[in-house]
Amino acid sequence: MSYWLNLTLFKMGFWLTWALIPIVVEIIPSFISSIKIMIQNRHKQPMVMPDKMPMISVIIPVYNSEDTLFTCIKSIHESTYPTELIQVILADNQSTDNSFDVFAHAQSTFSDMNLRLIHTEQGKAEALNAALYGAIGTYIINIDSDGVLEKNALMNMVLQFENDYDMAALTGTILTQRRTLKRHSTLLQRNEYFEYAQAFLSGRTIETQNNELFTMSGAFSAFRKEAVLNTFLYDIGTIGEDTDMTFQIRDRMKRKVGLCPNAIFYIDPIPNLSKLYTQRQRWQRGEVEVIHQYAHDLKVKDFFRNFMVRRLLIDHTFLFPRMIWLFASVVLLFFRYSPIMMGMSYVIIYLLYILVELLNYVCILQLLEEFPEERRFYRKQLWVALTFPLYNFICAWIRLVGILNSMTTSSNWNSTPFGTEMRRLFSVFKSDLHHKKDGGNKRE
Repeated sequence: MSYWLNLTLFKMGFWLTWALIPIVVEIIPSFISSIKIMIQNRHKQPMVMPDKMPMISVIIPVYNSEDTLFTCIKSIHESTYPTELIQVILADNQSTDNSFDVFAHAQSTFSDMNLRLIHTEQGKAEALNAALYGAIGTYIINIDSDGVLEKNALMNMVLQFENDYDMAALTGTILTQRRTLKRHSTLLQRNEYFEYAQAFLSGRTIETQNNELFTMSGAFSAFRKEAVLNTFLYDIGTIGEDTDMTFQIRDRMKRKVGLCPNAIFYIDPIPNLSKLYTQRQRWQRGEVEVIHQYAHDLKVKDFFRNFMVRRLLIDHTFLFPRMIWLFASVVLLFFRYSPIMMGMSYVIIYLLYILVELLNYVCILQLLEEFPEERRFYRKQLWVALTFPLYNFICAWIRLVGILNSMTTSSNWNSTPFGTEMRRLFSVFKSDLHHKKDGGNKRE
């Protein structure tokens, strides 16, 4: 009897405590959020068309964008928003390629478009700030030069502003190009597509409901002109300028920030793991920098009341026990923990993660009803739910590395590539091993 009591209370109890961390912190909240979205999708209010559509300004930061810039401008010209009501500003931050020639070609091709180019200091934040002063639109929309707009994106974005006068800023939905994925794609790219769909159409939808959107996407975001000009503009001292702008409007100005789910901007899929590694580290660094500036007087007891506390604990604090949990699996085997019990706990948690992904999958299918082609493509990605927990686990490791690097190195837009960091790691390991051998020889 005492043996089974010891096994249950001390060994299994300890292990189940660790297993509860992802269940309580991630799985249960995600499950509840998915149910909420499915219920709310059934009661969407239709948008009312205004009597007169406003002028808008589209700002495109340009840096060595000759390969993608023309297609980006073309997507603006082909949008359903009236061309005569669109001002396009290309903010060239010291390109060294033929971006200017592409601009000249676009200007002659789309002669009915109000298209201009300005030269700015190097850096995306500097380019955006310079272009803001030349914008004449009621709404200012920023898009990256390496993506394309869905034809109704601008119209849907403006309609959401016009139907909600409290909304100061919006982020669009970012998805990877399905045409590229159809021709040729890797498992990594399919998971990235699945991730973007869930992050925007599920995650940011929930954040918007309580004005808790953590960051507007720098690739596609929009503002009321009066709101953005009352901020301190984009912070040139951080690589997370989009997150900083979100915090300025929502926390400093106490204005409303949200998602426009039916305004889609398409980007190219991530080419490889090395690019994913540098991209996610850059995002993590930007997040840490902005949180350090804005997160004050936060208490753990406010976990359920303050979204910032939840975000910090889930994205940062719980990253460490999650990683420790992985190594504990090996260590605990030496303490006679049952491999079957531990293995089953992993399987159960994995299946719970898949259940959450399936619920999100249903929510996103509902939100994509306006886009039948995108919906058909997304429907075929159901199988990705089986690999998505592993993809998230890899991204969690990258975020952890990003946090550690942000503590030891200065802020830089271009993070160190994965291959370079691995070579440095092996170099240090080899050097330490060499010194250890030399020390052992001297003692002999």
